Amino acid sequence: MRKYVSYRRVSTEEQGKSGLGLEAQQRDIDLFLANYSEVPYEVVGEFVEEASGADGDRPELAKALDLVRKTGAELLVAKLDRLSRKMSFISGLMDDRKVKLRVASMPHADKFQLHIYAALAEQEREFISKRTKDALAAAKARGVKLGGRRRKADGTWALDKRIEGLKTRADADAARVIGFIKPLRDAGKSLREIVTALDSAGLATARGGRWTAKQVSRVLERATD
Repeated sequence: MRKYVSYRRVSTEEQGKSGLGLEAQQRDIDLFLANYSEVPYEVVGEFVEEASGADGDRPELAKALDLVRKTGAELLVAKLDRLSRKMSFISGLMDDRKVKLRVASMPHADKFQLHIYAALAEQEREFISKRTKDALAAAKARGVKLGGRRRKADGTWALDKRIEGLKTRADADAARVIGFIKPLRDAGKSLREIVTALDSAGLATARGGRWTAKQVSRVLERATD
């Protein structure tokens, strides 16, 4: 009988975001078990944690891994970034012969593919940080007060600066994922296929939610402006 130990994780700020909450992760895990697992199977342990993906001190994950090693079960997570946001951590875990990893949203992915997804996700996060900082610094240099409003003489609010700030942030968000989206589009992938690839890689939208075909289309449009 195939055995699994499930692990779900959220950080405080992710708790209420679409696609990242505990319930959404459980749905992905249930979908995997119902459609991709060998039958019969048994979930021998379930662990939930509230901690950052970059936090190395996660006692619930430690317990889950201990149970995996003792029972020979597979560690089952909804998405790769729920396990960790550090490539080094994921790589080290994959080298552990007593640990076999399953990612519900990538049911057929082997270790090689998971390594690639982890590396891409780490590069994407580094790019987010640098690109956003550069975009906001450029906006500030132009005198834009991001998110701010000013009252005109007639008492109404002027939103031009705020709109410019929102556009700057939208451009920054498009830039962080275009390197992942464009090669897929150039390879002939449909918008829906790209959405699936983004979700499988654990690359969320700027608001932390799941992608839609329309959002992917907008990113591609911004890249050609």
